[in-house]
Amino acid sequence: MTPVLRTERLDFLPYRPEHEDHFVALLRDEEVCRWMGQDLVPEPQLRELFRAILTDVYPQRRFDVWGLWTEGAYAGHAEVKPTGNVDGHELVTALAPRHWGHGLGGEAVRGLLRYAAEDLGLTEAYGMVGAENTASLAMCRRLGFRHLRDVVGDDGSVTKLMVISTKDPDNGTKTGPVIGTKTGTKTGTETTDTRTKNGADTGAAAAAAAVEDAV
Repeated sequence: MTPVLRTERLDFLPYRPEHEDHFVALLRDEEVCRWMGQDLVPEPQLRELFRAILTDVYPQRRFDVWGLWTEGAYAGHAEVKPTGNVDGHELVTALAPRHWGHGLGGEAVRGLLRYAAEDLGLTEAYGMVGAENTASLAMCRRLGFRHLRDVVGDDGSVTKLMVISTKDPDNGTKTGPVIGTKTGTKTGTETTDTRTKNGADTGAAAAAAAVEDAV
């Protein structure tokens, strides 16, 4: 069962039915989709994907997925899940634009890394970041991610496959604790602490696509 996670400012809460509109609004946001490298998904399809989280992903324990909350407000989406790109697990986060620029992206990733190490027993984790998303790539490097290889899509787009040790002292997992761990596609890792137009929710990959791949 996906547990609740808490960091200094974020609550990672398993989704409940009343969270559906928040999920849909996040993934219908043009800026979020732009930096995740995807087209806008029709609302009915997003609602279907959200319901699949509740009726399939959670009951079948396919992977861990949360809504991110700060001070009672919905802030974004997070996942730790097996990835088809390599033999390992991928981190996924996407923040709503109003929460960019406050360091929540890096905090979310550190929380996921701590969970991956302490609860899942993982020694490393992966993420994919669009090659043009320079701010997010810079933040990945700051957190300790290393570039493994480029992945070229059918449309010629390039994403960077990144890897990080969950025990890396540079990524803050030893000093940025998850408080009370009781808690994730072709996805991305949201690692941008300082949000700019070039560094929206890290990740070249869509949370919607992630869920869709899983069901």
